Amino acid sequence: MARHYFRNIPNIGYKNVLSSSVDRENYVYAKNLFLRAKVKDVLAKNITFLKSYIIKEGVRPDMVADQIYGDPEYDWIILTVANIINVRSEWPMSSKVLYDYCDNKYGLELNDTQYYETTEVKDNQGRLILPAGKIVDKDFTIPHPDTHNITLNPVIGINNYLVETRENEKKRNIKIMRKEYLTMFLQDMKETLEYTKSSQYASRNLKKAYNPT
Repeated sequence: MARHYFRNIPNIGYKNVLSSSVDRENYVYAKNLFLRAKVKDVLAKNITFLKSYIIKEGVRPDMVADQIYGDPEYDWIILTVANIINVRSEWPMSSKVLYDYCDNKYGLELNDTQYYETTEVKDNQGRLILPAGKIVDKDFTIPHPDTHNITLNPVIGINNYLVETRENEKKRNIKIMRKEYLTMFLQDMKETLEYTKSSQYASRNLKKAYNPT
């Protein structure tokens, strides 16, 4: 990631207050990590720019980048386009990591029911009476669609582990940029991250933090 990403991040200079030097130009320079690239809204809505991608079990961002762009160090593009800021919490965990996470979070309550939801109910003609997945109380009932004076309790308990598994699975569906837009994206990002004229401006790739002393 570092080779492609950080070379495009401009620098910021901070006055070195720990230095014994009286030189007011004694600055420490670092990459301005407060800056972050973002896909333009007009491109994010462009179906020709993006395509859907399902992250398979155990696949990391660098592996996706290598598959799509031929370079694992373009993993930051995968994350930027997918609007993922914290890869540890927003990228799907592998099955083992997910289980260990849940075991640490819930302990002996791992398989305890967190809530209840409906199961699908149809009548004898195949018409949908009740969809699955609606959160309800444990004692929720409905009349039997075909038999009078009979009620159904179409409810299933969803335990903590299943809740976390479902949330993890949602993270597998992301949008990625098509390879043919790679060069344009890199140039656009470079221009976007460049500094514009301000009181702290030194150059397009450098600004200096205000020093009140």
